[in-house]
Amino acid sequence: MAKISQVSSKYIVNASIDIDGVVDRPDVIGAIFGQTEGLLGADLELRELQRSGRIGRIEVNTETRAGKTTGLLVIPSSLDKAETAIIAAAMEIIQRIGPCNAKIRVQKIEDVRISKRSFVIERAKELLHTLADEVLPDSAELAEEVAHSVRVMEITEYGKERLPAGPGLDEAEEIIIVEGRADVVTMLKHGFKNIVAMNGSSVPQTIIDLCRKKTVTAFVDGDRGGDLNIQELLQVSEIDYVTKAPDGKEVEELTKKEIHKALRSRITAEQARLEFTGKKPLPRPSMSPQPKPQYGLVEQVQTQRPPMMSRPASPPMLARPGVAPPMQRPLQMRPQVRTAASRGPLIGDEERKAFKAMLEGMIGTRGAYILDQKLNILGKVPTSELVPTVKSLTTGVYAIVMDGSVDKELVPIAERINVAYIVAMDSSVKDARLTILTPENL
Repeated sequence: MAKISQVSSKYIVNASIDIDGVVDRPDVIGAIFGQTEGLLGADLELRELQRSGRIGRIEVNTETRAGKTTGLLVIPSSLDKAETAIIAAAMEIIQRIGPCNAKIRVQKIEDVRISKRSFVIERAKELLHTLADEVLPDSAELAEEVAHSVRVMEITEYGKERLPAGPGLDEAEEIIIVEGRADVVTMLKHGFKNIVAMNGSSVPQTIIDLCRKKTVTAFVDGDRGGDLNIQELLQVSEIDYVTKAPDGKEVEELTKKEIHKALRSRITAEQARLEFTGKKPLPRPSMSPQPKPQYGLVEQVQTQRPPMMSRPASPPMLARPGVAPPMQRPLQMRPQVRTAASRGPLIGDEERKAFKAMLEGMIGTRGAYILDQKLNILGKVPTSELVPTVKSLTTGVYAIVMDGSVDKELVPIAERINVAYIVAMDSSVKDARLTILTPENL
C-alpha cells in the first residue's frame, strides 16, 4: 500500500476531537474509515485514496482526562484543494466513536507549499547576503585591505626593546608616544608617521632617551590605565606635552577628526603634573630615628617611627650609685593610634592630620585616593573600582584613603603590594598586617 508523508504532501488537514468517554486511537481510525465509507463515491473513498498514495497516514494524538478524550487529527493530502476540502468536511459528520458521542471540528487546512516557499525565500536572502559580504567585496573594501597591508608594512621596530614605531621617527623633531601597536597602526592610517609605542605599562629606556632629544607628546587612552601611564612618564622621562583620547575611548578607536582634536587640545607636562599631583604636595614627617633613652629608661621597640609629642619631656632621672634606676615609661611618648585589626607601622601627627583632611574631604563622594610615599595623590578612583585598580598595581602605593568600608577582599591585595595604611569610614576586617585607620582613630 502506497503511503505519503507530511513532507511530500501538498495540504495538511488539522482537526480537533472531543469524545464523551474513554476510547483508544484504533477506535478513532476505525470510526473515520467506517462512517465515511461509500459517502463520497468511489473516487474519494479513503481506503482507495490511501492505497494510491493521495492520502497519507492519518495521525491521531489523544489524551484522556476526567473520563473524556480529546485530541488532534492530522490528515496529509496530495489531492487538489477542492478534493482536500471535501475530505476535511467529511470528518465532521462523525458523531460516535466506539460507544461514545464524539465531535470532530476542522481547525484549518494548511498549504504546505506556502511554508516551503517562505523557507526558500528566507534561505535565498541568507545566501545572497553571504555572497555579497564574503565572495564579492566592493571596491572600497579592496582598497581598504590594500591600504591596511601597506600600513602594516610601514611599521618598524625601534630601539633595543624593538618598539613598534612609524617610519618617520628618526627624522621628525616632534614625536608622539602612544601605548601599543594597535595605536601605531591607527595613527599610520591617518597619516602620522612620527609615532612610537611604549608597548607596556613600564617606560622603556628607549623612550626615556628619545624624550631627552626630541619634543615629545604623550597620547594615551581615555581610561584609568592612560592616567597611570601619564603619571609614570612624568616621573621617569622629560615629556613636553600630554593629551588623552575622549573618556572611555582608546586611541585605536578614534577617527582622524578625533585624533586632530585631541592633539590640538594637548597641555604642557607642567600643567599635567599639577593636575595629577595637586598644586602643593601634602607634608610628610621625616623618618629620622629617635635617640635611645638614657639612665635606665625603657627602650622603645620601634625607634624608627616619629614620636607623638604631647607635652615637653621630663628630665631623665639620675641613677644613684649602686642603685638600679626605676623602670618607667618616657613621658615624651604617648600610645600610637592603631585599629584592633592592624599590626602595621605607627603613625605620626602629620600623617594623621593629612589622612583626616583627605577623609573629611571625600565624605559622600564614594571615591578613593591612592597615595605614594610622600602622600602625593597618584590617582582617584570610585570605590567600586578600587579592588581591580589596586590588583593591577605592583608597587609604589603607600596608603589608600577611601569613602567606604574596608572589606576582606581589599586587605590581602593591598598587603601583597606592601600598602602601609588604609584610611576608611569603617572596617569589617579584624586581622591585618597593615594599619587600618577609621575616623575614631584620627
